[in-house]
Order: sequence, then structure tokens, then C-alpha cells
Amino acid sequence: MVKIEAYITEEGNNPFADWFDDLDTQAANKVNTYLTRIGEGNASSLKPIKGAFQEVRIDWGAGYRVYVGKDGDKLIILFGGGTKQRQQKDIVKAEELWEEYKKRKKGA
Repeated sequence: MVKIEAYITEEGNNPFADWFDDLDTQAANKVNTYLTRIGEGNASSLKPIKGAFQEVRIDWGAGYRVYVGKDGDKLIILFGGGTKQRQQKDIVKAEELWEEYKKRKKGA
């Protein structure tokens, strides 16, 4: 089993939930299905971007993406999501959060 949790910023914001809460029901169900599979150990939808920073590709609808960081073998941190159309902007934002997560972890 892999633990999946959303990243909470220092200000208390949850970027993944902010994105996810705006999805329609069908899209939210698709995202949940993919995240459940990852939690059960099926990482086939994870695609590396830069090291442990990765994206979950959901080939459905608008081409949804979920941006995650792998912290070891048993923890996936959710940083946000988007669609294929906004992919580059979403990657930049999520990667900034990933770097923030690593700095905060190092300082803890």
C-alpha cells in the first residue's frame, strides 16, 4: 500500500483540493479511480517529470493531470492538477510546491 496525502502549504492552503473541488462529478470520479489504483500499488499512470516529481496522466476528457511527488516508496504527495491544455503552467506551479515541500521537510 502507498499512502497518498495532499500537500498543505505553510499558509494552510490545499492546492490539490482547490483544484479537485472544482471538477465535475465524472472527472472527480476518474481522478479518484486513478489515485486509488496508485494507492494500491499500480503506478502505471505515473510519468516522471523531474526525479521524484511526477504526473499522473488520465487519458479521459480534457486529459487530466495530477502532479505528485514520491517521498520514498510508500508516500505520494498531491500538489495539484490540471488538464493537458494548461500542462506547462500547472507543472511550474506544482514543481514550486514540491520544492517548498522538500525544504520544509528538511527543516523539520
